[in-house]
Amino acid sequence: MEANMSWRARILSAVTVSVALLVAVGGWYGYEKLPRIPGVPKAPVLGVPEGALNHEPIAAYSGEHPRKSGRPAEYFPFPIAIGATGPVETLFSGPSTYPFLCGDNDVTGLQPLVDNHEGEGIPVFALDGEGKQTDEIVGYSRDCSHKTAVSYFYRSARDGKFRPLQEAVGDIDQVTVNGKTTDFVVRLETGTINRFFYAIAALRGSGETAEAPNTSNWNRRLIYQFRGGVGVGRRQGNIGKSAIIERREDQLARGYAIVYSTANQTSNHYNIWLAEDTARRLKKQFEALYDEPLYTVGIGGSGGAIQQYLIAQNAPGVIDAALPLYSYPDMVSQTIYVFDCEPLEYFFDVVDVDNPRWQDVTARTPVLGLAAHKDFDHRFAVLEKAASLLDGRYRDIADGASECVQGWRGLVPLVNNPNFVHFSKSFADDVARKTHWTHWEDLRPFYGSGRNGYANSAWDNQGVQYGLVALQQGNLGVDEFLKLNATIGGWKAPTEQGGENLWFMNGDVFPIKLSVWSEQNMNLGSLDNPARRSAASLEAIRGIYRSGHVFLGDVEIPIVDVRHYLEGELDMHHSLASFVTRERIKRARGHSDNQLIWVSNKAYNPIDEALDIIDHWMQKIADHPERGVAGNRPVEATDRCFDDQGNVIAAGKSVWNGQWNHQPIGACMAHFPIYSTSRQMAGGPITGDVFKCALQPVERAIAKGVYGVATSAIIDRVDDLRRVFPDGVCNYNEPGMGSPKGPLFPRRGTITVAGHEVNVDYRQPVEQVAAEPVEGEGREALATPVSIKPDPEAPRD
Repeated sequence: MEANMSWRARILSAVTVSVALLVAVGGWYGYEKLPRIPGVPKAPVLGVPEGALNHEPIAAYSGEHPRKSGRPAEYFPFPIAIGATGPVETLFSGPSTYPFLCGDNDVTGLQPLVDNHEGEGIPVFALDGEGKQTDEIVGYSRDCSHKTAVSYFYRSARDGKFRPLQEAVGDIDQVTVNGKTTDFVVRLETGTINRFFYAIAALRGSGETAEAPNTSNWNRRLIYQFRGGVGVGRRQGNIGKSAIIERREDQLARGYAIVYSTANQTSNHYNIWLAEDTARRLKKQFEALYDEPLYTVGIGGSGGAIQQYLIAQNAPGVIDAALPLYSYPDMVSQTIYVFDCEPLEYFFDVVDVDNPRWQDVTARTPVLGLAAHKDFDHRFAVLEKAASLLDGRYRDIADGASECVQGWRGLVPLVNNPNFVHFSKSFADDVARKTHWTHWEDLRPFYGSGRNGYANSAWDNQGVQYGLVALQQGNLGVDEFLKLNATIGGWKAPTEQGGENLWFMNGDVFPIKLSVWSEQNMNLGSLDNPARRSAASLEAIRGIYRSGHVFLGDVEIPIVDVRHYLEGELDMHHSLASFVTRERIKRARGHSDNQLIWVSNKAYNPIDEALDIIDHWMQKIADHPERGVAGNRPVEATDRCFDDQGNVIAAGKSVWNGQWNHQPIGACMAHFPIYSTSRQMAGGPITGDVFKCALQPVERAIAKGVYGVATSAIIDRVDDLRRVFPDGVCNYNEPGMGSPKGPLFPRRGTITVAGHEVNVDYRQPVEQVAAEPVEGEGREALATPVSIKPDPEAPRD
């Protein structure tokens, strides 16, 4: 008996130690590796102007597309002098929103300027005799303005690092620009425009002063730096020399001037009007100090690429060429498939966990569309193993991961949950509680808002048949298809959503109710009680199209779309997005001759080659503007792919052909294959811009052969199909509901590229460039080959 007790005690002790160890490992991993909530800063936002958070209902945007509408004349007297401040209110992008969190200027180390004494914004503190902050509040900064300041940095020949010029000890590096050798010394100007930090960087010219820069070491070309991230507004962002000097040191060494604003970083907001408004003003500041450049080329990744595509579409002339990196076409159409990720993963991991097929994560790709790898240690793996000690749902999760997990997990809470933002502790509790933290709210003037005060959403999955293509091809059984679609509902309405349990760093090291899927905010169901799907606001869809936040494909400038191939890392920046953008351009213009797609092994960065191509292209346009953009495309401007040494694997017109455009697989596509999305796997087009599909009765879908080899099995289960889809299923042969019925702006005339008027180049009407039909559709509807009892409640065409 005593021996048994001793044995049991030892087992219990070992288990206790193991549990403690795993929990500790999970806690350490979360603390060290996963995103976590910042603590309360010394200067949080304490108050907002009266009425700023009333959340009054407003209509969605119904005005002209920004490509068609004009812009008001600039009233601010640029340049902003050293010691002065830039404009606070925007030129045309609307009134300032609050709360607004001030960021840090790490170049000057200064606090923002006091602009009120009513407790609005963040507190500003008095300084002691050594210039250090005390705890004495001297006022508040609501709009976060900073005085314009100039600093000089040099690159050290000893270690290649940039240091303040006054620290030089005979170690200033040298560069050759404009045919002569000069010191690698950079003039860096910072300040605020439209409440956001801006920076201008260029090589120091001969005999210049901080107040009067000299252009002798400028090559007359301007790079506009854009940056990415996912933001829901409400913050200024931070700036430091790394954001511009270190990021673009190779281009500075070649004589390029660089401009950048935190208003052009999408981790701070996604308002493309504000991004354009600030870009126009920052260019005015630059031109007032230096001169008008030969051309302006955009550069930047992810959200920085989105801004280039949208600004080029909405406001020709702001940038003259684009170098989008890791591109997407726009933010809002990304949400279409990304919001599918967690409901689908929850189905695989929890609801249908007893189905052995999902234990092979690669079997999920025919439904998710996105890449998945068996041998992949994703960033939540240790956390899930620790959680499995307290929550049985985590014990049987498959090894490996998909892009949904590694790339996109955590995005839906940030974009869609009004109660959650990861920097909420930077705001007083009352301010944070009253603020609606969503992407929809960030763009409230465009999406509009309902009577409940919450911004409208453009996300919809009514009628979406998840896994349809797999069903068509016999890779998914009818039982699995029906169970999947009965389980997957939509995301709950904002008034029904609760907090998040994903971001376990909220103070508790390891809460019992950890959820990596946010299933508490989903509508879930079963075959007996199918889940309720989400219905988008048609008004919101129309508004977001009309406001220029959706990429329609209408761009005239030279574009070199560059990315590293990251599918092996399950990175969110998948290569498919470049081809989505290309298809939208072809649909809008009848061709995509002004866009190159370059994909490289991660070990090689082809940016300088791309800049050289763009430079040659721009020179040809300047010499022969009558030939237009595509007519001036240099012979070396081709699609291509690169290996890890920078060698061109293949180049030419057909290298990216493949299943996506119904052509034999090209050499680059064979080397760097692309994947898909859940909406394409549900029958949607590659353009990925159907927010709300047109619906058709299930009987009509069956008659059209939508279900492929599974047709007879679906007929046997038609009553179940009707219950799962009571309003009908998607008909992707029809345009998306709420999408524009025709062009939103004239498709004629000229646009300005690098100061030259060039004719727009449309080669066929938009209505003749349709998306490819999904398998089984696009043919004349035939009589159903067997008897199906019609549903009297089914909607009619």
